Amino acid sequence: MNVMVTGGAGYIGSHAVQRLLRDGHTVVCVDNLSRGHREPMDLLSDDRLTFAPGDLSDKSLLSRLLAGHEIDTIMHFAALTYVGESVQQPLAYYRNNTAGALNLLEAADAVGVERFVFSSTAATYGEPPPERIPIQEDCPQEPINPYGQSKLAVERILTDWASARRAAGRPVAFAALRYFNVAGCDRSGVLGEDHDPETHLIPVVLQACLGQREAVTMFGTDYPTPDGTCIRDYVHVEDLIDAHVHTMLALRPGDARRYNLGIGAGYSVRQIIDAVRAVTGVEFEVREGARRPGDPPSLFADPSRIRADLGWSAATRDVHEIVETAWKWFKAHPHGYAST
Repeated sequence: MNVMVTGGAGYIGSHAVQRLLRDGHTVVCVDNLSRGHREPMDLLSDDRLTFAPGDLSDKSLLSRLLAGHEIDTIMHFAALTYVGESVQQPLAYYRNNTAGALNLLEAADAVGVERFVFSSTAATYGEPPPERIPIQEDCPQEPINPYGQSKLAVERILTDWASARRAAGRPVAFAALRYFNVAGCDRSGVLGEDHDPETHLIPVVLQACLGQREAVTMFGTDYPTPDGTCIRDYVHVEDLIDAHVHTMLALRPGDARRYNLGIGAGYSVRQIIDAVRAVTGVEFEVREGARRPGDPPSLFADPSRIRADLGWSAATRDVHEIVETAWKWFKAHPHGYAST
């Protein structure tokens, strides 16, 4: 297939580019490098890879790339993803995440792209009540921040777009894949996780192991969970991309698929910290802090729908294995891609 990957220089997108190339697909990567890195594109250099620096606001660029490379499938990862930042800068999130996706869809519609795989998020569910955990796809989508709202808006746009195309006799296919916590790095050690600022728990704890943080803070130790800390679903990034590939290959005209991507179980903050200590053998200071507003006690997926439909399930379920792949990359790249 000829696949456009937006945000392909970012953490998840670059792992998608790597897998697609490995599987023999032709890939066009679009990324404005505001949050991504040029290094993955150089590391993945291949005759079947075209890297096009650019922004989703540039519809003419998107149109030229889609038509010129005869793109039949889009994997759309490009997005701003910090919840706190979205509260402070909501217009930036709607402009980038929602309006950017709209530009991309208009360009795709004009040239007849057949498949669209959208990187959505569990944040579209908001704060489900305890009786809805594990979360199924029919859980009400009631986001509590602009990040989740901006992603849910795209899901609704995709639904309406597909409905209109079906009514016009030109059916398309799309999937909205709702992620939980993505973690780990590719097992070959080529690609990693490099955010600025870093807010994801496993990289934060690994930075403490490297002496780059004075301590790790647990935000809330009095939740109604077995050890008092929040529980989340951690899916390995390579498993996540495997789900994208399964979905891409399964999509048929008229499909409108929505899947949760996770392992179907949760690990607490304390368990993650303990796993990092066990894997690295490094001691570091851990502090107890106050709860953060909007942090539910427990969130993890019910991934049974994608398992039933496509036969996909996460191959890596032990958080120690996930941490091992991340630690391998962080040790070799203590300053991120700048270490390369």
